[in-house]
Amino acid sequence: MKRTLLIFLYIICSVFYNRIVAQDFDNLPTPGEEKVIDNTPDSIAKALMARPAPGSTRVGTNPVLFLIGNSTMRNGTLGNGNNGQWGWGYFFPKYFNANKITVENQALGGMSTRTFYTDLWPAIRQALKPGDWVIVSIGHNDSADFFDQRRARGVIPGVDMDTMIVGFNQRIQKQDTVYSYGNYLRKYVYEIREKGANPILMSLTPRDALDDRGKIVRKPQTEWAAYIAATESVPFIDLNEISGQKLDRFSRWKQLYHFLGDHIHTSKFGAELNANSVAMGIFNSNNPQLKSLKAMMKVDIPFRYITTSGKPRLFFTGDSTVKNADKEDDGMWGWASQASTIFDESKITLINAGRAGRSTRTFIKEGLWERVYDSLQPGDFVTIQFGHNDICPITDAKGRGVIPGTKDTLHVYHMDDGSYEVVYSFGWYLKKMIDDTREKGATPILVSLTPRNEWPGGKIERRDDTYGKWYREVVEETGVEFIDMHNISADFLDKKFAVRRLSDDKEKAREQIAKIKERAGIYFKQDHTHASKLGAQMNAQSFAKGLRASGSELAKYLKK
Repeated sequence: MKRTLLIFLYIICSVFYNRIVAQDFDNLPTPGEEKVIDNTPDSIAKALMARPAPGSTRVGTNPVLFLIGNSTMRNGTLGNGNNGQWGWGYFFPKYFNANKITVENQALGGMSTRTFYTDLWPAIRQALKPGDWVIVSIGHNDSADFFDQRRARGVIPGVDMDTMIVGFNQRIQKQDTVYSYGNYLRKYVYEIREKGANPILMSLTPRDALDDRGKIVRKPQTEWAAYIAATESVPFIDLNEISGQKLDRFSRWKQLYHFLGDHIHTSKFGAELNANSVAMGIFNSNNPQLKSLKAMMKVDIPFRYITTSGKPRLFFTGDSTVKNADKEDDGMWGWASQASTIFDESKITLINAGRAGRSTRTFIKEGLWERVYDSLQPGDFVTIQFGHNDICPITDAKGRGVIPGTKDTLHVYHMDDGSYEVVYSFGWYLKKMIDDTREKGATPILVSLTPRNEWPGGKIERRDDTYGKWYREVVEETGVEFIDMHNISADFLDKKFAVRRLSDDKEKAREQIAKIKERAGIYFKQDHTHASKLGAQMNAQSFAKGLRASGSELAKYLKK
């Protein structure tokens, strides 16, 4: 009688809970090329074709690491980012030596511990071999209806072994029994071990939800999974806590872009963060059961620029106008190579982190910004100067183009190589670097792009209606320090070479402009964009002039 009453009370509470709390995140508008509702026969059929057959990636007698989860682990029917959202399982294989172990992401969006166990687990269980590993991290969809026609994926909260609910499952059109969250985890653990494989239980990815302290909410499934792991002597990785701590350190703006489309599914940034949290959780665990798995991991030490005792560091970021070949006197030079002509290096360390050919997008995508970010310490300075390569084609092989403007806008692009990428605006990428720099206690300084050797109307080209406008919008929004090198250098060049008025004769006017470009060419090299050594020194002097005029803290490190 007592048990029957308990179940009845649970059903009443469960229905109320589902109405108030449960959210359906799988019906989002898809900005990619397909729109499929997860966890339907159609989506499962497509997903099964897109995923590797369980165990098919095994190399010889090597073990396989199977990933069991939902859309936070493997997003979209095809799992290729065509909806802009990514699951962390896509980025997880890079942390393992493929010559020793393969990682199979068998997760599927929309699944709960219950529906994964009934629909997908049997094939994976059949493929398990002694020595394999299985990570189970699932639960975002477990607080749903028990027997509804569409999905019927809900489970009983908690870890009770005895509690169960019996009813007619409309999805499969037959009587069905529902167990507790913890009991489904037990089933996975028992059956993994029956095959001689090794289970790992893991808490869920964090949601974009804040508690009354302004911290990322920790999910209750963490306690349930930790309890099962402890009672069954299974390694436990608290992904929810590891990633939650990272997100708690971020600004609210940065927290938000780690999610995309809703409050649970992750962008590429969020998926990579979670993949790293999982890898670090395993690698740093003291559980002896994980020793052999850790031996198959490939965890690189993050690249960090040199640390100097007692001196702040000034990092220069940008494209070839910041860092070029910087070798031959008659070659092309980036202005940061000449920073030693304006800064007192006994007081500050100069680090030129620029890279030719990069835009804001590729500087971040290729990990060049991450190197700076990982190196930053309180008291450092960072110049951020991009633009020459940003308004290029978006989908071509170089993939440098960004969305013009500064709004926090994004779009999923189908790249020419067949992949999908979320591309943001020029201003968004600048704001990310500014925000990251401040997070580390360093000072960001936005620098406008260098002028080009173009002279419309007999005066040097000013790009104030595009890049200049966007820089100032970012400055207004973020309050970042701004050095307008573009106009400071342009003023210098106009004073030396501009003409008051071009001839009314078009041919003579063209000749005038050609002569101006030839004379001004001493400050440029090879084309209208890249600087000669003299031009690089001129731009460096413009930077120093801007620092002094703005009253920047960085100005005190300039030479007298």
